[in-house]
Amino acid sequence: MAERRAFAQKISRTVAAEVRKQISGQYSGSPQLLKNLNIVGSISHHTTVPLTEAVDPVDLEDYLITHPLAVDSGLLRDLIEFPPDDIEVVYSPRDCRTLVSAVPEESDMDPHVRDCIRSYTEDWAIVIRKYHKLGTGFNPNTLDKQKERQKGLPKQVFESDEAPDGNNYQDEQDDLKRRSMSIDDTPRGSWACSIFDLKNSLPDALLPNLLDRTPNEEIDRQNDDQRKANRHKELFALHPSPDEEEPIERLSVPEVPKEHFGQRLLVKCLSLKFEIEIEPIFASLALYDVKEKKKISENFYFDLNSEQMKGLLRPHVPPAAITTLARSAIFSITYPSQDVFLVIKLEKVLQQGDIGECAEPYMIFKEADATKNKEKLEKLKSQADQFCQRLGKYRMPFAWTAIHLMNIVSSAGSLERDSTEVEISTGERKGSWSERRNSSLVGRRSLERTTSGDDSCNLTSFRPATLTVTNFFKQEGDRLSDEDLYKFLADMRRPSSVLRRLRPITAQLKIDISPAPENPHYCLTPELLQVKLYPDSRVRPTREILEFPARDVYVPNTTYRNLLYIYPQSLNFANRQGSARNITVKVQFMYGEDPSNAMPVIFGKSSCSEFSKEAYTAVVYHNRSPDFHEEIKVKLPATLTDHHHLLFTFYHVSCQQKQNTPLETPVGYTWIPMLQNGRLKTGQFCLPVSLEKPPQAYSVLSPEVPLPGMKWVDNHKGVFNVEVVAVSSIHTQDPYLDKFFALVNALDEHMFPVRIGDMRIMENNLENELKSSIAALNSSQLEPVVRFLYLLLDKLILLVVRPPVIAGQIVNLGQASFEAMASIINRLHKNLEGNHDQHGRNSLLASYIYYVFRLPNTYPNSPSPGPGGLGGSVHYATMARSAVRPASLNLNRSRSLSNSNPDISGTPTSPDDEVRSIIGSKAMDRSCNRMSSHTETSSFLQTLTGRLPTKKLFHEELALQWVVCSGSVRESALQQAWFFFELMVKSMVHHLYFNDKLDAPRKSRFPERFMDDIAALVSTIASDIVSRFQKDTEMVERLNTSLAFFLNDLLSVMDRGFVFSLIKTCYKQVSSKLYSLPTPSVLVSLRLDFLRIISSHEHYVTLNLPCSLLTPPASPSPSVSSATSQSSGFSTTVQDQKIANMFELSVPFRQQHYLAGLVLTELALILDPDAEGLFGLHKKVINMVHNLLSSHDSDPRYSDPQIKARVAMLYLPLIGIIMETVPQLYDFTETHNQRGRPICIATDDYESESGSMISQTVAMAIAGTSVPQLTRPGSFLLTSTSGRQHTTFSAESSRSLLICLLWVLKNADETVLQKWFTDLSVLQLNRLLDLLYLCVSCFEYKGKKVFERMNSLTFKKSKDMRAKLEEAILGSIGARQEMVRRSRGQLGMYTISSPSERSPSGSAFGSQENLRWRKDMTHWRQNTEKLDKSRAEIEHEALIDGNLATEANLIILDTLEIVVQTVSVTESKESILGGVLKVLLHSMACNQSAVYLQHCFATQRALVSKFPELLFEEETEQCADLCLRLLRHCSSSIGTIRSHASASLYLLMRQNFEIGNNFARVKMQVTMSLSSLVGTSQNFNEEFLRRSLKTILTYAEEDLELRETTFPDQVQDLVFNLHMILSDTVKMKEHQEDPEMLIDLMYRIAKGYQTSPDLRLTWLQNMAGKHSERSNHAEAAQCLVHSAALVAEYLSMLEDRKYLPVGCVTFQNISSNVLEESAVSDDVVSPDEEGICSGKYFTESGLVGLLEQAAASFSMAGMYEAVNEVYKVLIPIHEANRDAKKLSTIHGKLQEAFSKIVHQSTGWERMFGTYFRVGFYGTKFGDLDEQEFVYKEPAITKLAEISHRLEIILTPIEVAIEDMQKKTQELAFATHQDPADPKMLQMVLQGSVGTTVNQGPLEVAQVFLSEIPSDPKLFRHHNKLRLCFKDFTKRCEDALRKNKSLIGPDQKEYQRELERNYHRLKEALQPLINRKIPQLYKAVLPVTCHRDSFSRMSLRKMDL
Repeated sequence: MAERRAFAQKISRTVAAEVRKQISGQYSGSPQLLKNLNIVGSISHHTTVPLTEAVDPVDLEDYLITHPLAVDSGLLRDLIEFPPDDIEVVYSPRDCRTLVSAVPEESDMDPHVRDCIRSYTEDWAIVIRKYHKLGTGFNPNTLDKQKERQKGLPKQVFESDEAPDGNNYQDEQDDLKRRSMSIDDTPRGSWACSIFDLKNSLPDALLPNLLDRTPNEEIDRQNDDQRKANRHKELFALHPSPDEEEPIERLSVPEVPKEHFGQRLLVKCLSLKFEIEIEPIFASLALYDVKEKKKISENFYFDLNSEQMKGLLRPHVPPAAITTLARSAIFSITYPSQDVFLVIKLEKVLQQGDIGECAEPYMIFKEADATKNKEKLEKLKSQADQFCQRLGKYRMPFAWTAIHLMNIVSSAGSLERDSTEVEISTGERKGSWSERRNSSLVGRRSLERTTSGDDSCNLTSFRPATLTVTNFFKQEGDRLSDEDLYKFLADMRRPSSVLRRLRPITAQLKIDISPAPENPHYCLTPELLQVKLYPDSRVRPTREILEFPARDVYVPNTTYRNLLYIYPQSLNFANRQGSARNITVKVQFMYGEDPSNAMPVIFGKSSCSEFSKEAYTAVVYHNRSPDFHEEIKVKLPATLTDHHHLLFTFYHVSCQQKQNTPLETPVGYTWIPMLQNGRLKTGQFCLPVSLEKPPQAYSVLSPEVPLPGMKWVDNHKGVFNVEVVAVSSIHTQDPYLDKFFALVNALDEHMFPVRIGDMRIMENNLENELKSSIAALNSSQLEPVVRFLYLLLDKLILLVVRPPVIAGQIVNLGQASFEAMASIINRLHKNLEGNHDQHGRNSLLASYIYYVFRLPNTYPNSPSPGPGGLGGSVHYATMARSAVRPASLNLNRSRSLSNSNPDISGTPTSPDDEVRSIIGSKAMDRSCNRMSSHTETSSFLQTLTGRLPTKKLFHEELALQWVVCSGSVRESALQQAWFFFELMVKSMVHHLYFNDKLDAPRKSRFPERFMDDIAALVSTIASDIVSRFQKDTEMVERLNTSLAFFLNDLLSVMDRGFVFSLIKTCYKQVSSKLYSLPTPSVLVSLRLDFLRIISSHEHYVTLNLPCSLLTPPASPSPSVSSATSQSSGFSTTVQDQKIANMFELSVPFRQQHYLAGLVLTELALILDPDAEGLFGLHKKVINMVHNLLSSHDSDPRYSDPQIKARVAMLYLPLIGIIMETVPQLYDFTETHNQRGRPICIATDDYESESGSMISQTVAMAIAGTSVPQLTRPGSFLLTSTSGRQHTTFSAESSRSLLICLLWVLKNADETVLQKWFTDLSVLQLNRLLDLLYLCVSCFEYKGKKVFERMNSLTFKKSKDMRAKLEEAILGSIGARQEMVRRSRGQLGMYTISSPSERSPSGSAFGSQENLRWRKDMTHWRQNTEKLDKSRAEIEHEALIDGNLATEANLIILDTLEIVVQTVSVTESKESILGGVLKVLLHSMACNQSAVYLQHCFATQRALVSKFPELLFEEETEQCADLCLRLLRHCSSSIGTIRSHASASLYLLMRQNFEIGNNFARVKMQVTMSLSSLVGTSQNFNEEFLRRSLKTILTYAEEDLELRETTFPDQVQDLVFNLHMILSDTVKMKEHQEDPEMLIDLMYRIAKGYQTSPDLRLTWLQNMAGKHSERSNHAEAAQCLVHSAALVAEYLSMLEDRKYLPVGCVTFQNISSNVLEESAVSDDVVSPDEEGICSGKYFTESGLVGLLEQAAASFSMAGMYEAVNEVYKVLIPIHEANRDAKKLSTIHGKLQEAFSKIVHQSTGWERMFGTYFRVGFYGTKFGDLDEQEFVYKEPAITKLAEISHRLEIILTPIEVAIEDMQKKTQELAFATHQDPADPKMLQMVLQGSVGTTVNQGPLEVAQVFLSEIPSDPKLFRHHNKLRLCFKDFTKRCEDALRKNKSLIGPDQKEYQRELERNYHRLKEALQPLINRKIPQLYKAVLPVTCHRDSFSRMSLRKMDL
């Protein structure tokens, strides 16, 4: 089993744990021995269950009964049980868009219509889990909710954000300069004190009661109270949620089913005006899609005629209904595209003449010529009047035009104004349509569910446009068809449109087009119902225009709609005898054959009545075969009979008035029966036309039937083409659906035979027909299936629940219906991919379950459960089932009732038997009863009929069907398992609700057989997941989440212990598979998803029994943790065992806190460094825990601290798990430099991508090693015995883990924590402290500046690219990752075989070869991230980060206090106090808020007070550290921080004094710290430190208790000494940029510390460092030699060792100056005095180190002779120590040195430097005046070079002045030279006015003289430069004149060129030279000189 991984091997690790017990004695320090929880949950003599196995869960229901809560607290009581109102069944009235519901007017309806109406009107039946939103799926860590929780946060004050007040500081600096004297001449003390009189300065506020003698317990209590006050309750509100996609456990509530609309467009028709107004014109609008060749909306008719014109038609038109007066319409477009046109058609009253003749006046007359053509117009008007009187009810086609919709939308979108005006005419159409196209559209709003289409065609957000259509096309009489229209529209898009060449009808139609508002007022639906809101019925309405979508739209019907559209297309009367030329078709909808049977159901057009009984088509003059373009809209009656039909009557209209000629003559008849075999008849018809009225009873027949004795046009051929289209939510228009519904309804009505199509189905054949029609549903079209989806599913469910009795037989249709449902939902899944949510749930089906599905009616006469059941009165029978499943389901058909095959029919043997069985069932034992569990009493009469209406329970039947199904049906069900699971759950809830069982004990809610079915189902599905996850990745992902959601749901309704056992079943299946897998990550990832979903239950906490006390194992035994350390005095009492159980993944813990146990076990297993192949799941498992805790944190139910403590108890083992991971955690301390100060770092560096283990240097940093580089016994960084290194977690994962840790520490019960800490070994406690140390760095405040800088970076800071890639390769297993996973063989990610070959990180992910992707991972960048944040957002981020840092550190402080109390209790753990102190000191070193620091200092004072010997005797290095930290905070710019730091420092001195009447240690450390601080800190402020020194002085003066001792004097001495150092360093600060001066000052300061060896050494080393930085190696070496001499001098006093140098004398061969280090004067301190020479250099190894550094520096300086002298001192030491290795190295280096002296290649190698004496003279130099210095410069430096380097730095304008003066002088010199030098003169001239160079002076002038400077100080410079240029031009002129006199004829052209250039230059300079500064001629202040800033740095003159 070489393949078997560590994951599998853990099973047998119990033995390993035993081994570890024994080893722990020998290697108590190894981290590998801390595996106390990754092996086994708990060790007792009875149970050990490895973590890889799930334990048996507690029987939760029993447990709650047997363990009643001991306390009566109401708060805790709520944690014990689910709330009584947990689940509600709500009947919610559906939202109706219209004021009155859309239902048919008829009261008598057939069953199908009734079912449809019920389906569209009944209330939604919703099951509400009232607290569901409190589960983790709805975690408030969304940005908005987070911001809500972050309101009212206090602003934390951080020193890094506070800029000190610059003015005071500057004044002080100036003051210092004024009063500074030569350092040499003044004694240090008097010099310092003369500047600042400490006694007169002001202290900070003193802390009250600081000097009181308060008992430690009281101090602790006060500190605790203050620390706990005003804390932020919710830690996670301050922490961003992990970066992850939509959380897997989030199931969004499905959308409410609603009517479908596409993108909606509002079109307002404003005016229509022609050149002449003589008659009414009628207009209609519709949308057409050219590409699809489809009319995509119904017509909108509008009337813009004047009242006068309307008056012409009064005789023919009834009063207009207001619904027909609309002038604006809302169009819906589901599939917007570039092919959509808005087509406007115009009609006029019929008149004599063809269209061309009638249109002619409109083309030739112009409005401007109205007076000229007055007579003609009058004549036209009177003709029109006559036609209107006679022919007013007939119309003729007139004109049309079209608007390319998308051009309007896109050009409107690009314009700046609020609305746009676009003019469209044929002549200009090309320009105005295309010039503004395709600008960027405004953001795309998400479209209604299935709306899709071209992205560039967005109709929801363009700017409104007003269109003026100026030209219409005359309608051609022979081109009226839609086909012709599509050709025209296609042609319009071409540049050379044929239409453009046609003569237009000029007119002006104004239209507004805009996106429709969300809820427009005064709207009418296509059925003319008023849409809410409709405040006033008298207002002109807006019509909603029905869309005919270009392609199928898959949305279920939700409203009653029953419309019919009739489109007469063409008529061919060419072969008809007689006169029939002006033909119109009258269309009527008849309910019988009598002419009076016409129904008023035809919608009116515009300005007419709402409905009419007839409609006429427009007439094409003198055309026997006309085309029509009419749309006749009919409101269909809800119930149709065989007598309903459409009647078409054809008339010849007589246009001329002749005697005896009627107006209209009927010339033909035809009809269409509306029902054919019970189905609505629609489609394309080519009908024969009868010459005579049809005979009686014609309506039931089709006109195609040759009726005897009838005369037909053209021998009964089809001559009339008409299309009939239905838009109906009643008629399915699909034969398969029709048949199914008809059969089900026939059963319902019990009416036989059933007529379906041409068939008559008898009752005896009904069963087969029904089954085949159910099977045939698969063949139906998808669109009608979706439209009638809800009704279809209702009917199928009804058949499952109530098997019908057919011909006396009970027909069980469960299996057939189940198969049909599975098939339908799979069709939807495959075909409607855009409709799925993240879990693959189709939104239509999800909505069905959530809103529509309910349990069917109980029985026919009962009221339905809740308003409206699933069906009407159906005759059904019960079905009894036997208790035992048959071994095989392939049984013959049987009439026995005892069989459990769900599809075997049975007949009740006799009514008595059945009644008996029903009554008996109630008394029968449940386990034997296979009757349906829901029985009703019924009348004896019903029983006798054999149609007992008892129903099955749907969830039971569904579970049974699912368990027994197989083959393709089972596969279909598995594919869409979520659907059946959710149906089942809703059915269960309804069942409990209607039977009042929601309050019943859970164990008695469901029968055992149902639970068996569920168990079987879950088990088989789990095995499917385990066996198929590699093959059917995507399907298994869906199945896995569906199963998890199902179990989550069951926890709300079933026996919870039973559900836990189901979870265990799933776990078991996965575990058994994992052992055989080489790479377990995919399956473990699935299990994580599964667990995360289950854990997202809103009562997760309650499910974990948070109030239960863990029952101890039968025989108490030491836990593994205690075994790891011999020093742990672990007691084995039951009480302590219980504590251990609470903190470890013990069996009791995992059983009783079942889900929490699983979650933490997953965490422990995946984070285990030995769990190979799971690295990619780190982020996933950590996010799961983070998400849970974050959810608990914000949960209002757990806001009470007492309850939160109970919740935190469920996560106590988390502390141990995270302690285990310390070596793997990302090292946040790396961002600190040696002094522990936070460095402001760039984002890229913030999260290093290093994969290696925490390095040794970093380890030292974590260990708290600081200024003096100290070694620390690391508690977790010792090399492990196996030599194995760990993979480091990403920064993001580590941070998430640590915030979880802090949450548990914050909220857990302190006494419980303390008890556990007491039981931990020293090693483990140290590890905990290491964790806290890391937390300090992790949550350190970054500072506003970092946030601002991050804002300018593209990448989100917390993105760890490496984690991203690993997640992609190994983590979640979507199909998209399949490819990556397949290729991993080539990637070599799993090929590492032995530890020796491992990469540094212990996984291939750490190895550099495999990390090529690191640097270019930019495509993971989050594009959604808004890069430039506003100032307010940056402020807010800083506010949150500041509060998080403060709260995190306060939690750490709380924990440290608990650890300290633990030590106080046990007194055996003092060794860990040093660790506590390290964490404290580290936190002081980080960027902290004032609030935190106050508490931190209080804790530190208490710690020193309780354990004074800790600092002054044991942790002496820490004392140095503490002094440094306190001093740094004493110089803080924030007063409160200084107050506390000063108090702490004072008490430190006091406590040190009390131990031995002297505080030399603190004195020494503070002095050294100060030197160190001022020598290195960049942002150190001496003013604030002075104030703190004064505060300390004040404490000393007020300390009555010690007044009589020497203490106050000692304090005063120390403070003055510190003050002197401070003043010395002020001067250094001033010369920070001047290295020579700086070194000089350092030298003097070091000299001043002659009597303080430690401090002198510090300054000598500081000097060495500065020299090295500037590569002055010889000088650095001399400093180091002096250091070594100083050390040698004091070592010789301490130790008498012959081989050590006797003192500084030994070094005089190297430099005679070393004798300065001799300790011979009177004030030399004794080296053995407390606190003196205590640094690490005052040792033999320290001396060796200094000498080695000196030798190295001499070597780099090339001073090889000196190297030899240094080694002469070193060699005896190494010889005495017999260190052959070192000696070998030294001799090697000596050989190298001498070789270099001998072998010089050029002889120039040893040029050591050039020395200059430099003197400074003049008052400008301040205290340097008359001082002389020797400067050492690099070899062969010339005098000019050093003088240039020391040159005064000029301002740019001063440089320009100097330049111009120099040029002018050169010109003057060359001009007046005697004798004249023509060459010299021409050279200078060329340099001044030559073409190539005169740009130089000109550019200088343009830069400095083009504008008057804004700074008045530069006025004089500006003027001076102006005068320089004046002088310069004058000198140029003189030079040219001189040159002219010197040159010969050959140079005349050259002279001319020079003169030309000069004139050009002069011209350009003229305006600049003449511009004077008026202010200079007023009285101005004297200008301060800017030449006083001398520097000796290598600076060049500024280039211009």
